[in-house]
Amino acid sequence: MAKILVVDDEVVFCELLGTLLRGHGHEVLTATSGRQALEVFKRHRPQFTMLDLRMPEMDGLEALKQIRAIDTKAAVMILTAWGSDALELQARRLGVTDFLSKSLSLDTIVASLQRGLMEPATAARAPKPPEEKTRAPFGMLEADTILLVDNQPQTGEHLSRFLSQRGYQVHVAQDGPSVLELAVRVRPQLVVMDMDLPGLKGIEVLRTLRAKKYTGGFVMMTAKADDTLLKAAFDLGPADILGKPVEPERLLVAVQVGLILLRT
Repeated sequence: MAKILVVDDEVVFCELLGTLLRGHGHEVLTATSGRQALEVFKRHRPQFTMLDLRMPEMDGLEALKQIRAIDTKAAVMILTAWGSDALELQARRLGVTDFLSKSLSLDTIVASLQRGLMEPATAARAPKPPEEKTRAPFGMLEADTILLVDNQPQTGEHLSRFLSQRGYQVHVAQDGPSVLELAVRVRPQLVVMDMDLPGLKGIEVLRTLRAKKYTGGFVMMTAKADDTLLKAAFDLGPADILGKPVEPERLLVAVQVGLILLRT
């Protein structure tokens, strides 16, 4: 199979994608910065490079330009949570095989990579023609439903907006009863929940959802390191735990992992 270089400064995402690609029989190299990616590329000359756009020291577009200077026909895919039409146009002018959002399922990303491996790579590949006005915004090709629960309205709104901009259909609740009502109505694939809710506590909400045959996953947010509480939550099924305050980028990775676990 192919030798693939995965470049992303989010180590968890990098390792997750690497594990999935190895499961498909590929040899995977990883780098967590643009400069490191260039060193690995020069040394190993991978058949395919999956490149994040937003990285420290050297961003993905600059790394792409330098890869092109080394090998004009190198196959490169851009994979980012921060895309825009302008950035996509720049990348396609540099001959990328695809420009994808991280919010897509990893199965979709791998399928695009497999198509790229079958196509002859060339830096002269022309940009894709403009699509029709009905085109979905960047990151909106697939819509997984998430129920986001936080007792702080501003925090809930901020995280909801962040996830919505990356293609997820997000419903927001602030207390236990609202969660239970929304879960029945919208049937989310994933519940992202603050464990310190007023009234009905987070763990009791999770138990009630499971009793009501909810089969999705949980991402729990908490400012308290309570081992007993965490064990009880993990015993209820697929879950992840994030310490508060939660960085939006870290939440995005937890959501992607949670959805992958549900599909496997």
